[in-house]
Amino acid sequence: MCSSFGSRHYFVIRHSSFVILLMDLSPEKKIAGVLVPLFALRGAGDLGIGDVGALREFIDWAATIGFKLVQLLPTNEIGNDNSPYNAISAMAIEPTTLHLAPNSPPDLTREDFDASVARADIHSLRLGEVKYRQIKKLKRCILEKAFANFSAHASEERQLEFRMFCDQEAAWLRNYAFFRVLMEENDDSAAWNRWPAQYQSIERARTWLCALSQDRQAALAARQNFFCYVQWIAHQQWRAIKSYAAERGVALMGDIPFGVSYYSADVFARPDEFVLDWCGGAPPEPYFKEDVFTQKWGQNWGIPLYRWDRMRKNNFEWWRERVRAVRQIFHLFRIDHVLGTAIPRISFLATMRHPKIARRTNAKAKNTCALSSTKQAPRA
Repeated sequence: MCSSFGSRHYFVIRHSSFVILLMDLSPEKKIAGVLVPLFALRGAGDLGIGDVGALREFIDWAATIGFKLVQLLPTNEIGNDNSPYNAISAMAIEPTTLHLAPNSPPDLTREDFDASVARADIHSLRLGEVKYRQIKKLKRCILEKAFANFSAHASEERQLEFRMFCDQEAAWLRNYAFFRVLMEENDDSAAWNRWPAQYQSIERARTWLCALSQDRQAALAARQNFFCYVQWIAHQQWRAIKSYAAERGVALMGDIPFGVSYYSADVFARPDEFVLDWCGGAPPEPYFKEDVFTQKWGQNWGIPLYRWDRMRKNNFEWWRERVRAVRQIFHLFRIDHVLGTAIPRISFLATMRHPKIARRTNAKAKNTCALSSTKQAPRA
């Protein structure tokens, strides 16, 4: 958080009994920082993608050369397109960011870790571009083993810590875990509007769940606990790296994308707070020579717009929870882009597609492009 001391502003870390003055953020004092995609970092013993272990090494390097800030891209759980700006949850942390090794998490034994890694071509995973499909599969396998050990052998104290986390994060965690289970029921697809009818709303899905046998309900409850467990471990590791960065005099800066994916746990659980038939976007860009659609119509980001009037009724509960989630693991954060909250530019029908629409005249496209309050028109 930021506090003022006289005419200066400082970034501080507050603990129960003391305050650490981390840095002077006053305009008179310049600081240097660096933005890095976490997935691009490579650390000792990584599994083919940057994780909090690699981030710890990077923080050491940043502190050594005098950087006071490390900024990251969004760390929310990604979907099948692997874009950090199209996450399947605005709250959940991406599992591939976790540092997995014997005793990390504490429930992971060396035998289980080695057995999982032995079945993967680690050398190949560490070469070239990030191989998301294989890495996700490997890390999921390792986390499944850790969860099995936790379920069978965790002490009462550790089980209590897990339950406390679930209770503290219940506002988003329960719906997220349920959404992840429904994804498993539908071939790991997050496209909830293409699921069978009994799953296509959270109310219908809960009715479907209640109609199942007790054994089946218990099995699905265990799966929900697995996804909650992964988030528990993620929060532990990220809070630890946040504290470590503070000790090294480096602030971690996160990123909150303005929009949220249509195919996300958030939209699925709270559809009344989103405009589902229109998508946000940006105005036409004449310099996009290779993209006729963007030249004429602008960028269709595919993100649902917000129903601010609905959100206002609950005092913007979802947005407050989103900000709280980021503040737990970062010292600072950026909203990308914050102007989107005040200056809507252009909206597209959710079904609008580039090749088909780009060739239409303005008159023919009248019913497929809605102009915002800024009255922007497509380029002729």
